[in-house]
Amino acid sequence: MCVGFFIICLDATVVNVAVPDIRASLGASLNEAVRVNSAYVLCYAVPLILARRLGDRYGPKRIFLTGLAGFVTASLACALAPGAPVLIAARVVQGLAAALIAPQTMALIVHLFPAERRGRALGVWGAVGGAAMAAGPVIGGLLITWTGSRGIFLVNIPVGVIGWIAAARLLPDRRPAREHRLDL
Repeated sequence: MCVGFFIICLDATVVNVAVPDIRASLGASLNEAVRVNSAYVLCYAVPLILARRLGDRYGPKRIFLTGLAGFVTASLACALAPGAPVLIAARVVQGLAAALIAPQTMALIVHLFPAERRGRALGVWGAVGGAAMAAGPVIGGLLITWTGSRGIFLVNIPVGVIGWIAAARLLPDRRPAREHRLDL
């Protein structure tokens, strides 16, 4: 769960240092380059409550795995984007996928850990998110130096695949005890 949470938090800040490279490599305007990050953050934050409810309805493991698969796929689309509009659209999908991931991690922690160990587990979860946000600019700078801006998206693919395989094998498939409806 922490691998998935790490990469979605990392992607909230890693793009900030890539703006000059994105502009140069894609011929993007400053507004387009800013939208690359804004699209992700907006599409991550807005649907969080709905995404949590989807976990209540269909099970947090299923929604987590769906979100992680979508995030990895969108990362590949970001890396291969031929221009700013495609990159922005892929970042929208990345943000929506991240919104599916984040609330399921907390729900699974609450379910998996007894009350006396839950505080420590949530502390690790929070530390992973904080470390990812802080490390984003540093990791982004290194990746851009070595690979260009496409590398900041490509790195998500092997990490996300490893996280998906581990989650598929290790997380329990907890189904809701009662039917939850979506109240749009």
